[in-house]
Amino acid sequence: MERYSKIISKTRREILLLKGAPCKWGKCTFCDYIDDNAEDQTSNHDVNIGVIEQVTGEYGVLEVINSGNIFELPKETLDALKQCIDAKGIHHLFFEAHWIYREHIQRMRDFFGIKVTVKTGIESFDYEFREKVLNKGIGNTTIDEIKKYFDSVCLMVGIKGQTKLGIQQDIDLAKKHFKHFTVNVYVNNSTTIQQDPKLVQWFEEKYWWLDTDTQCDILWNNTDFGVG
Repeated sequence: MERYSKIISKTRREILLLKGAPCKWGKCTFCDYIDDNAEDQTSNHDVNIGVIEQVTGEYGVLEVINSGNIFELPKETLDALKQCIDAKGIHHLFFEAHWIYREHIQRMRDFFGIKVTVKTGIESFDYEFREKVLNKGIGNTTIDEIKKYFDSVCLMVGIKGQTKLGIQQDIDLAKKHFKHFTVNVYVNNSTTIQQDPKLVQWFEEKYWWLDTDTQCDILWNNTDFGVG
């Protein structure tokens, strides 16, 4: 398991894969990312502190991810992150949270006290696909409501049941409404949700230019950030 890496293109930053309690939502049909969770927050922090100690601050930008939400990290880990940010001169932090935590995000912004880009995995702006196929638990939420709490959205492409038009609309909406967004090409796992290889091929041919779009981070494979 690689837990520390550097993203050296677009927004250059260090990235940490930390360990927390299980995702409080935990109902997304496509997600089997559960092996890196644990109820024992003491042991989780023991893992995390060694990862945090690798931060150099060389870019002044840090991203923190875990197999859930930043709110599920141990309090001791959050305190260590804050100390690291202050000590290493970090001025910009990326982290991710599910919609269910939206009312708590400002508290986390205030805690870190620096520029924060809060990401959320909506996967698609299409309500029917997002909620009835992927079970994201966001409801019939408007883009303006999402923007009220979050700075960046994560989209997922290449799933059976998606359409080319739906993907085009998702990319267009993300580019129009968010200064930053992430696109994940779906990779088969142990769930019943399956990749559509033809749709992925079409996407690669049509959207290759996202590799150079500074507004977008694209993961053609789920380990492209160097952690996992």
